[in-house]
Formats: sequence, C-alpha cells, structure tokens
Amino acid sequence: MKGRKLYVGNLSQSVTNDELKELFANYGDVEKVNIIEGKGFGFVEMYSRSEADRAKQALNASEFKERTLKVNEARPPRGGRRGGYRRY
Repeated sequence: MKGRKLYVGNLSQSVTNDELKELFANYGDVEKVNIIEGKGFGFVEMYSRSEADRAKQALNASEFKERTLKVNEARPPRGGRRGGYRRY
C-alpha cells in the first residue's frame, strides 16, 4: 500500500463519503474513503504515511457532526481472514 489506511469510528449515521473525504483532505491527499453503512465507522486511505499520521493526530478525539471521532491506524483482520481491515 502506498500510504496508510485509517479506521474512523463513532461517525454520525448522516456522514457521507464526500464529507469525510473533505475533512481528511485538510491534512493531505485522500486516495479512498469507505464508510461502512449503518455501522458508524469507516476507513480513509491517505496517500502518504506522514499525511495519515498528521490526520490521525489532528482528528482523533475531535468533534465532527456532534460526535467525538476515534481515528487509529487500520489493522489487517486476525485469524487468517483475507482482505479488509479490522478496527480496534
């Protein structure tokens, strides 16, 4: 992977992929955004590791749409499952 994928938790159900992309774009180039519908979390892939670190530092525990975000580096799933990422 070129950059880093971030887990973003505690999202409001009304947040769209475009809104989340716009928020993270303040900290660098966003390659991909994927909100898991109905679950209150999603993933943001930044182009570079340094941009992802900057976004994580700035946005973790910040307020967005009246919710306190949880932003961490996404980790691959445990137990030999292939694909996707798990939150922690």
